[in-house]
Amino acid sequence: MLPFLQHLGDGKPHALQEIIVYLADDFSLTDEERQTLQPSGRQRIFNNRVYWAKKYLAEAELISSPSRGFVEITTDGKKTLKEKPQNIDNHYLEKFDSFRNFKKLVPETVQKEKSETNKTPEEIIEDMDQELRRVLSAEIMDYIQNCSPQFFERLILEVIVAMGYGGSFNDAAKRVGKTGDGGIDGIIKEDKLGLDAIYLQAKRWKNVVGRPDIQSFAGALDGFKAKKGIFITTSTFSPHAYEYVDKIEKKIVLINGNELADLMIEYNVGVSVANSFVIKRIDTDFFEEQLI
Repeated sequence: MLPFLQHLGDGKPHALQEIIVYLADDFSLTDEERQTLQPSGRQRIFNNRVYWAKKYLAEAELISSPSRGFVEITTDGKKTLKEKPQNIDNHYLEKFDSFRNFKKLVPETVQKEKSETNKTPEEIIEDMDQELRRVLSAEIMDYIQNCSPQFFERLILEVIVAMGYGGSFNDAAKRVGKTGDGGIDGIIKEDKLGLDAIYLQAKRWKNVVGRPDIQSFAGALDGFKAKKGIFITTSTFSPHAYEYVDKIEKKIVLINGNELADLMIEYNVGVSVANSFVIKRIDTDFFEEQLI
């Protein structure tokens, strides 16, 4: 927040996008760091932090917004710069009545989390969401390890069909678990029209799946003159297994236990929505239209 405010020290309005670039340069961020997305994949982490810095500085009335997408320093902001603070954080902003009033609106648990991690509210929610997903993923794997082979086969089909492969569930089920030929557990359609086929192997294992297992699967694909396959396991794959599929001409996708659980969560297979939260932002276009 301090370099943000310092950049406005000339008293002129500055575009927020300009400030984002300035601060990224000021912190000597790499291109990768500038482009890194939040876990949700909807916004860049650095951009989000700049937006929240703007929010807090505005709540403390150190900056104002003269027009959409622009900010400028206020009289209190200029006074703050004259004091030459070493840092501006939430604790520093609490000296301003307007910021203290704003904090009263923020849930106490979020305030506590922020004071300990210095993360934005959105990042805290993202972290909590990721933690809940990790717990749910572990629960899913426990259930899978204890289910019957028939149920595991049906589960795999549910996931694949939910992702848009295999046509209908009944259609996919007709060709899965019937081959038993050369390490192939089933054949599914790549799309609903069946323009291409994907060969499937699913193993409910606890041991690491190594390169020899994938080589065997690739060899089985040769017997069908196939070029596409999916190998699913409830365990993990060795580094050599991943290296092997990267080098061969065939397209073989490896899905480990954690990835299988993530797909089940993403496509709502074996899980249901217990609660949902929507984060909303001000629609500046709406309010600008009211002023015309």
